[in-house]
Amino acid sequence: MSARRTHAKQNLRPRLVEWRFILVVTVVIGVFSALVARAAYIQVIEPDSLIQQGDNRTKRVRITRAHRGIITDRNGEELAVSVPVRAIYADPKVIHANGGFTDSRRWQALADVLGQELPQITSRLSDPEKRFVYIQRQVSSAMAEYVEKLDLPGVYLRGESRRYYPAGETTAQLIGMTDVDDKGIEGIERLYNDWLTGTPGSRQIRRDAKGRQVEILEQIEGQAGKDLQLTIDQRIQALAYKELKLAVGTYKAASGSAVVVDVKSGDILAMVNSPSFNPNNRSNVSAHRIRNRAITDTFEPGSTAKPLAVLAALEFGTVKLNDTLDTSPGWMRIGGSMVQDGKNHGKLDLTGVITKSSNMGTTKLALSVPKNHFIDNYYQLGLVGDTGTNLLGESGGIFHERRRWSDFELATLSFGYGLSVTTLQLARMYSIIANDGYKLPLRVIDTGPEPQAESVLSPEYSRAMVQMLETVVMDGGTAPKAQIHGYRVAGKTGTSRKAVAGGYGEEYVNIFAGLAPVSDPELVVVVLINEPGGDLYYAGDTAAPTFARIMSGALQMLNIPPDDKAVSSLAAITGGLNHDS
Repeated sequence: MSARRTHAKQNLRPRLVEWRFILVVTVVIGVFSALVARAAYIQVIEPDSLIQQGDNRTKRVRITRAHRGIITDRNGEELAVSVPVRAIYADPKVIHANGGFTDSRRWQALADVLGQELPQITSRLSDPEKRFVYIQRQVSSAMAEYVEKLDLPGVYLRGESRRYYPAGETTAQLIGMTDVDDKGIEGIERLYNDWLTGTPGSRQIRRDAKGRQVEILEQIEGQAGKDLQLTIDQRIQALAYKELKLAVGTYKAASGSAVVVDVKSGDILAMVNSPSFNPNNRSNVSAHRIRNRAITDTFEPGSTAKPLAVLAALEFGTVKLNDTLDTSPGWMRIGGSMVQDGKNHGKLDLTGVITKSSNMGTTKLALSVPKNHFIDNYYQLGLVGDTGTNLLGESGGIFHERRRWSDFELATLSFGYGLSVTTLQLARMYSIIANDGYKLPLRVIDTGPEPQAESVLSPEYSRAMVQMLETVVMDGGTAPKAQIHGYRVAGKTGTSRKAVAGGYGEEYVNIFAGLAPVSDPELVVVVLINEPGGDLYYAGDTAAPTFARIMSGALQMLNIPPDDKAVSSLAAITGGLNHDS
């Protein structure tokens, strides 16, 4: 018994902290510390990242497109408007997540309606990492509805706008056009792009898991593009284009241009070119059709510049209105070169110099005045420099400044060679003559009050020149085909050879610049026929009758009363008979 007691197991006091307990506590404390540290990092140090991720899932920005401003003519007729269309786009990631292109029948239907090849579409959508690819832009409503009914996963529609031009090819080069993003790339559309372009609005929303809008977080109102009113009268524009296109076709010409200007205001009522193009369908449109030839293409004005020599001599005082010049024997040598008329006109007064279009007469007048005075006239009357329209691509003409001018160079300048001008520059020159010598900048945008006129010619000599130019269209002049029944017309023809390397070629430029009515000039019309290819290649046979049709229609459209004496007398008699009855 004692031995058993001696070897009995001794009771020991248990330790307060077992090693397992310490391990558990350490792990728990570590976990909680990590959670606290992570929470502190997320909430205090770097909260923006998760907020952004959450917002990316729930927030969206919706853009409200602002329509481009409308372009109208002087009477409010729409020349360029924006119409709503749709764009078809795709999310390749969604497409591949929904079986890709396994439903070949519906994908082929999409390709057919868009006029595209299916392999081209599938190759553009082959990358599943992409999230946005345009399939086709600016599609019609009917086409968009068809695509919507196809219900292809990952193919969507969005609204956009497309520019539409109601006047079509009539105003194509002047108005210009926009690209697929509605940005102006030619003409007025490009020049006033900032004015016409609106500011898009935006709306920031929050959506739920099903994509439904649940909250508007921020909204910014957009601004519509500003409208633009031109000085163009679409009725006259359409008339001028119709007659010019007819003339270019009839005379087998390479091209043509025509400009109609309001004398009293400097407003351009029409500016047309042929050939033109349809801005609503630009497929296969060549660059030469897009060019606004009336302001970009230059030509030697020929005899249409001859009034400058007469006016320079009158202004300087070397001749008087009733003086005569001896042009015999019809030719003369100047510095080894010859100046000649078609025939010997003998003695001519100043009116005869214009009527007979005498090179001898203008040469003698040009050489009778100081060179600087003669050259300054070309600047003063608008044949050198811009016309004031500020249109893109406008040429200031080609005029070679020289320190020294030979007599022969001045002689050729007097009958319209040795310089090149645009159709619009020539129109400005004749509008100054028609406006009693007052010079106005030409304008194509209605900017409000008319600009201040500058006197560059004596009113007496301007009116006298108009009387001289009237004889050109009378029987015996060079342009009887420019006559208009009921109206007195004045103008000048110009038939000049086109310059080529080393001299002049066999191609002609036909010009007629004229004004009406003579008693109180209201309109100036300039017509250019470039390289007529038929039997008729003189301006009196091509440009003059085209001028007559344009001017006649424009005068009637603007209700400008006739000033022809015979018509006025007949109207008075008819009115008296009606009154008596």
